[in-house]
Amino acid sequence: MLTATLYGLGTAVPLLIGAVVGLRYDLPRPVLAALMAFGAGTMVAAVSTELFQPAFETEGIWTAGAALFTGALVYVVADRIIEQKLGAAALGWALMLGALLDGIPENTALGVTISSAGGVVLLVAVAVGNVPEAVAGAASMRSQPHFSRGRALSVWVATAVLLVLVVIGADAVSDTISDGTIATIQAFAGGATIAVLADSLMPEAYREGGWWVGLSTALGFLVAFGLGA
Repeated sequence: MLTATLYGLGTAVPLLIGAVVGLRYDLPRPVLAALMAFGAGTMVAAVSTELFQPAFETEGIWTAGAALFTGALVYVVADRIIEQKLGAAALGWALMLGALLDGIPENTALGVTISSAGGVVLLVAVAVGNVPEAVAGAASMRSQPHFSRGRALSVWVATAVLLVLVVIGADAVSDTISDGTIATIQAFAGGATIAVLADSLMPEAYREGGWWVGLSTALGFLVAFGLGA
């Protein structure tokens, strides 16, 4: 359990650090755009190599594709509900939702692969992607009317605690979860991640930064791909 807790903290602490930075500091728009674009690049690499490919190889295109589409559908519907309720202030909460929807399956996979070398790779990849995603989400929350830093931070803390518990729980039942089930769960996370990128992260990065954010996205992809190689 100690090892699982440490792995869980390895994904949760970067998320909290990013949230605190985003809530506390008014980052220059180019810096925020670069962080969002970098995070988008890491997520593209994660989807293609760590999340969808295992399901495609073990379960086939139909099962993997259904899981991917379901993940995207869940995020899109939830994001739409948030947008209707919060309007222009919805982005930060949408990014936090994305961190949760892709974080739970990712941390489940992490919990059942702790004893393997792949567990370390997945841990680093998730941790690297969590920082810019949390910074962007938390910073966007500050634009919400009647913004409460304490309330926003408490939500991010609750998200981080939940992700730690997911790793611990997945490790505890790792002997009863098949590789195919884990791969399908990862594909679901991949679908949610794609929807986060298309609906929230990449459009906002371009709006804030402009034409050059493609370079930061490419750098994020390269870093994450190199970690998973």
